[in-house]
Amino acid sequence: MKQSIQQDFQRFVLCAFRGHGDQLASDEFNALIGIVQETRAKRSLDRLAVLNAPRARVRRDGNEIDIASKDLVLDDIIILTLGDQIAVDAVVLDGSSVEVDESLLTGEADPVSRTAGDPVLSGSFVVSGSAVVRATAVGADSYAFRLSSEARQFSLVRSELRAGIDRVIKLVSWLMIPTAVLLVSSQIAAHDGFVGAIQASVAGLVAMVPEGLVLLTSLAFAVGATQLARRKVLTQELAAIEGLARVDVICLDKTGTLTEGALTLGLIEHLEPTSSAGASGGVDAASVLGALGAADAHPNPSLAAIVAAHDAPAGWTVTETVPFSSARKWSAASFADRGSFLLGAPDILLDKVTAPDAATARARVDHYASLGRRVLILVGSPSGLHGEVLPEDLVPIALVVLDEALRAAAPDTIAYFERQGVTVKVISGDSPVTVGAVATRVGVAGADDPVDARTLPEEPEALADVLESHSVFGRVTPQQKRAMVHALQSRGHVVAMTGDGVNDTLALKDADVGVAMGSGSSAARAVARFVLLDNDFGVFPSVISQGRKVIANVERVANLFLTKTFYAMVLALAIGVARIPFPFIPRHFTIISSLTIGIPGFFLALAPNDRRARTGFLTRVLRFAVPAGLVSAITVLVAFGIARNDGDVGLEQARTVAVIALFVVTLWVLEILARPINLWRGALVAAMGVAFVGALSIEWFRTYFALPLPGAALALGAVGIGAVGAVGIEAGWHLSGWRLPADESDPADAPN
Repeated sequence: MKQSIQQDFQRFVLCAFRGHGDQLASDEFNALIGIVQETRAKRSLDRLAVLNAPRARVRRDGNEIDIASKDLVLDDIIILTLGDQIAVDAVVLDGSSVEVDESLLTGEADPVSRTAGDPVLSGSFVVSGSAVVRATAVGADSYAFRLSSEARQFSLVRSELRAGIDRVIKLVSWLMIPTAVLLVSSQIAAHDGFVGAIQASVAGLVAMVPEGLVLLTSLAFAVGATQLARRKVLTQELAAIEGLARVDVICLDKTGTLTEGALTLGLIEHLEPTSSAGASGGVDAASVLGALGAADAHPNPSLAAIVAAHDAPAGWTVTETVPFSSARKWSAASFADRGSFLLGAPDILLDKVTAPDAATARARVDHYASLGRRVLILVGSPSGLHGEVLPEDLVPIALVVLDEALRAAAPDTIAYFERQGVTVKVISGDSPVTVGAVATRVGVAGADDPVDARTLPEEPEALADVLESHSVFGRVTPQQKRAMVHALQSRGHVVAMTGDGVNDTLALKDADVGVAMGSGSSAARAVARFVLLDNDFGVFPSVISQGRKVIANVERVANLFLTKTFYAMVLALAIGVARIPFPFIPRHFTIISSLTIGIPGFFLALAPNDRRARTGFLTRVLRFAVPAGLVSAITVLVAFGIARNDGDVGLEQARTVAVIALFVVTLWVLEILARPINLWRGALVAAMGVAFVGALSIEWFRTYFALPLPGAALALGAVGIGAVGAVGIEAGWHLSGWRLPADESDPADAPN
């Protein structure tokens, strides 16, 4: 923010020297936009908090009491129940059937079973059972706090546009001092009066300032952020929109980004046409699953997916249930006159199935597991249930295959990235096989060769080599995600990162563009540059398109502004050395700048544009603006010199000749930068030409802008000289490498 204020002060000095309140107001408005955005980003980081559990139940002095989570101390005995968020790092003292969800911390989608002696991490949730734990690390020493503390460090997004414009402004600031001395001294010598000399000098110096460029850039960013907000995308920092246009690698988290974080029933594979006699009474697997789901008042995620797919059949009366336990890995229910059924992990239940049936079932289970799919087995119990003891002689009925529910827009979005040349990397803390299976389902290239991150090299260059040749990575730690982002950046890639968990915060912060899901952790939302409030992954094409529109159009407009800056510099130096009157007064630049830069620049900055951005913004702009500015300055000097050598033409009329010549050549600069010309762009350029002719035709405007008409011959000569300058710029555009490389394949405007 300090740098922003210093740059604003430089602009303030320039505007104060100019003496025009409109530019001062525009720069102060731009400063306000920037300061508000930076302050919001800083406050967002200050609010970073992983732990949302406000209270915890502890055992102190033999009593169980509720206290604020912040009051927990080392060695506190904490009682955890279903749904509790764990506020500290701890070790389990008593809890034979507790499951915790660590997905926000590790990226592992499956709940993890914890028993006595096992650690539990702050920021995880109890999803099954209960436990008594002892606090081993609290406050700043806890895992969640340590993981998020690095993300609290505030930094602005890198902006090539902002950096390039600031470099130009600094250059102009330094050049104005010696140029001012040279120009003022020459104008005092060339004019009879001091006032006329100062007026001409101010005109030359003011024209060097790229007035409005910074404001127009901020305005384009602000409009882009507003349009993204309509699509439920929160922009945390305006300049981050620029990064969207430059992204060539996007790293996607699996859980919460490609998937919805929930399970869905994939298929039921019958091991027998109907349940065996004595086990199911001839009822098919779908009916049994529906009945089991209805019998459990608190289904786990797997059973919840089955409940969503199959309603309970009529006439099934529950006589006994055994709820799911992570320790047993199965649940069961008995039904009047229909038998007993169990649903659970194949490796547990198949131990009680007769050998031939078990071998057949295991082969099918292994097949689905190799595809990264989750498999449960439904079995019947001829002998009925015996409490929590697993019955003997189980009869296999069907395999139940579960998949992670994909976001509906994920396949189309991945296809969009492929078409746009954006490389997709899927990086997850989950099993490599599971991650590869999900990536295959959404169409990620190279998903058939997932990499276990535990085998990745630590050396950055070697890591970058692996990242360049593979697309899917599983068992990735938070630190590895961050290292992956750095490795890709070291190869010149502009990296976008998506995520929703605490384990994603470090990578989200260090990526060029971090995108968090609205339903994700507060830590992820705080450090991300963008937040998808509706968790709609399908909005990504619109987000990237918006970024491309902003940067491509700002680059167009920057060419207009900087062409003026360079022709003004050349004119000031040439006139200063020649010690002749300056060919313009401030009002002349007002009409020229308004009609060839300000008004058309506003429309061009907000027009649709889907061209992919490239690095080297300032280099490309200078490649065009410097020679175009030089040709424009030469055009003015030739026209002004010819008019001054005509003994019948006064200084005011000679200046009108210079204005006409400059307008013609800069109007053609506008036409070049508005390409490809369509109906509205052609009309825009034509309207500017008509407006200038109208200003010369109406006496009030001629008087206001100090444009006394010269003779017809001189006026036509000025148009001709301007046309020659325009031809020179056109030739340079086509033949001499002034053309921007990105424009060579610039398509017609894409829909916004």
